[in-house]
Amino acid sequence: MKKLNVQDEIAKNKIKSIGLMLVVFLSFIFLAYVISQFYDPGLAYFFVTIALIFSLLFTFFSYYYSDRIVLASVRARPATKKENTYLVNVVEELAIAAGVPTPKIYVIDSDELNAFATGRDPQHAVICVTTGLMRILNRSELEGVIAHEMSHVANYDVRFGTLVAVMVGMIVIIADMFRRSMLYGGVRRDRDDEGDSGGLLIVVGLLFAILAPIFVKLIQLAISRKREYLADSNGAYLTRYPEGLASALEKIKKNNTGALRVSRAVAPLFIVNPFSVRKVVELLSTHPDINDRIRRLRSM
Repeated sequence: MKKLNVQDEIAKNKIKSIGLMLVVFLSFIFLAYVISQFYDPGLAYFFVTIALIFSLLFTFFSYYYSDRIVLASVRARPATKKENTYLVNVVEELAIAAGVPTPKIYVIDSDELNAFATGRDPQHAVICVTTGLMRILNRSELEGVIAHEMSHVANYDVRFGTLVAVMVGMIVIIADMFRRSMLYGGVRRDRDDEGDSGGLLIVVGLLFAILAPIFVKLIQLAISRKREYLADSNGAYLTRYPEGLASALEKIKKNNTGALRVSRAVAPLFIVNPFSVRKVVELLSTHPDINDRIRRLRSM
């Protein structure tokens, strides 16, 4: 099998992530255009403004408090150098290698093997791992997992994910308002003089309002999967040893049973899906297929 260049893989995944983000943005613009065909400009701007206000409030709250909410929801506790010397040393060493401040370190008491990163930027980052991960993985495997999470920190993935979530949320909110106004007779344009073209516009508008939220949600999931591939590539580049993370993913696949009790809202943060014990169609998954991730790492 042809070996992949790690830097090429990183660049490719960045381009794909940005491209998917652009599609979400264009979908939002197109939805606003469709709505403008039904309402006078003032009312259309009103709906968009309301959606933007809610989205900005969500962004502000998420930006400053998401890490605390996530840590509380998974019942994580701070790691200590006395109890978790091994973990703390690995995190500190890889933070130096990545050129970022050492993140705060938290631990989840669970036999499951998993980890995640959160925080609005490298200066306010958190890396959290399960006790099962520390117990089962050897040093090179643990370094691979921490390097993956450190890459999320260095790449501002949490901020990127928040931005995507806000844009998807805007589309869902606006589409829902539009559908409701159509159902309850809120359209103000005079359809009597428009004939077939007016009816066709109504059908197109309704179809887009129904399908747009589904479409952008699928894009959001695709972006999440691309960011995981990117963090795998970045992590391999950071440790210069892709096999460490590949071996860790194999052990995670072998040992996990889905017993980690966390909210589905935080599942995309983890290195592997906490609920992946059941077969999920990849298109609807927050994470790439773990076998494909292992294969890619071993081809680097």
